[in-house]
Amino acid sequence: MASSSPDSSSPVNPYAAAGVDTAAGDLAVELMKSAVRRTHGPEVLGGVGGFAGLFDVSAFKSYERPLLATSTDGVGTKVAIAQAIDKHDTIGLDLVGMVVDDIVVVGAQPLFMTDYIACGKVFPQRIADIVRGIAQGAAETGTALVGGETAEHPGLLGVNDYDVAGAATGIVEADRVLGAERVRDGDAVLALASSGLHSNGYSLVRHIVAGAGIQYGDRAPDLGSHGTTWGEALLEPTRLYTQPLLRLIAETGDAVHALSHVTGGGIAANLARVLPHGTWAEVDRSTWSPPPVFRVLADLGDLELQSTEGTWNLGVGFLAVVSAEKADAAASVLTAAGIATWQVGVVRGGARPDGDFEQGAKGVDGGAVRLVGAFGDNNGAN
Repeated sequence: MASSSPDSSSPVNPYAAAGVDTAAGDLAVELMKSAVRRTHGPEVLGGVGGFAGLFDVSAFKSYERPLLATSTDGVGTKVAIAQAIDKHDTIGLDLVGMVVDDIVVVGAQPLFMTDYIACGKVFPQRIADIVRGIAQGAAETGTALVGGETAEHPGLLGVNDYDVAGAATGIVEADRVLGAERVRDGDAVLALASSGLHSNGYSLVRHIVAGAGIQYGDRAPDLGSHGTTWGEALLEPTRLYTQPLLRLIAETGDAVHALSHVTGGGIAANLARVLPHGTWAEVDRSTWSPPPVFRVLADLGDLELQSTEGTWNLGVGFLAVVSAEKADAAASVLTAAGIATWQVGVVRGGARPDGDFEQGAKGVDGGAVRLVGAFGDNNGAN
C-alpha cells in the first residue's frame, strides 16, 4: 500500500488533476455577471447561472401570426489573432454581428441569444473579456444575453486556445417578412459600408500575413493611426447593423424589400440569395473604393482585388434592396445612423447579359449577380 505524505490530508480533486478547473469557471461567471445583466430587460426571468434562460413573450400576443427567426454562427479563425496578441474584448462584438445581424435579414427584431466558449484552459479574466464583448454587442442590437456555457477541453485544445459560437432568436410578423418574394424589377440595390474585414476570410488574411513575415505586434501605419499594430488593425470589430436596419424598416414602411448580410461568399453570392429566380443585378464596383486593409493585404499577397471578392466583403457589409422611389430616403436614414450608404445597382428581370454570374449560393435557387467595372480610387463612400 502506498503511504500518504504528511501534507495530503485533503483529497485531490480528480477532475482538477485531469486539467479541468471548475473554480476558475465559477470565477469567470462572477466577473461577467454585471455585463450580462445589463442586457436584461423585464422580459428576462431568473438570473445568471441557470440551466436555461427564460424570456417572457406575452408582449407578443398582439401579433397576428408571429414567426420566430433563429441563427447560429461563430467568429472563425479571427480568434487566432486575438489569442496571438492577448486581446479578447472585441471578439464578442464579432460574434453578435455574425449571429444577430443574420436575423434582421428577414426583418426580425432580435429577442435573446446564448453563447458557447470552448477553451483549453479557463482563464477567468479572458473569458470575462470575451463575454463582456458579447454583452456589449447584445446591448447595442437590443438583444438579451440569457445564457451561455464555458467548456474546458484540456488535451483537445491548447492551453491558450479557444473558440466561440452563439445562437439567437428573433420575432417578425408573418406578413412583414423580408425576402425575394418582395423584390421587384427596378428595385435599387444599396450598399452599407463595412467597418473592415468583419469576421470572414481570416484564413486568407493569416496566410498572407505569415507569408509576408509580419508579426501581429508590428506597427501598421497604413492600416490606422501611427501606433496601430497589425493585430489591432485586424481585430477591428464587425459593424452591427441591426438597430439601424430596424429603424430603416420602421421609417420607410414597405420600401425595404430584401436585405443581405455580406459574410462568407462575398457580395455577389450573398445578394443572389435574396433575389427571385429569374432576376439579375450588376453591382458597379466604381461606386466605391475598398478600404486600405483590403488593398494592403491584396498587395502583400500579390492578389488582384477582384480575386478576393468571394472571400472578403471589400467594404460592403450589408446590402438593402429597396423600391427605387425610396432609395434616396433609405440611404439618408442609414447615413444619419452613421453607416455610409450608396446605390450600387438595380434589380432587373428578363434576359440577362452574357457573362458569368453568381447563382445558387448556399443551395438557394435565387437570382444572378455579378460585379462589373473597376473599383473607384477613393470616392469617400466608406
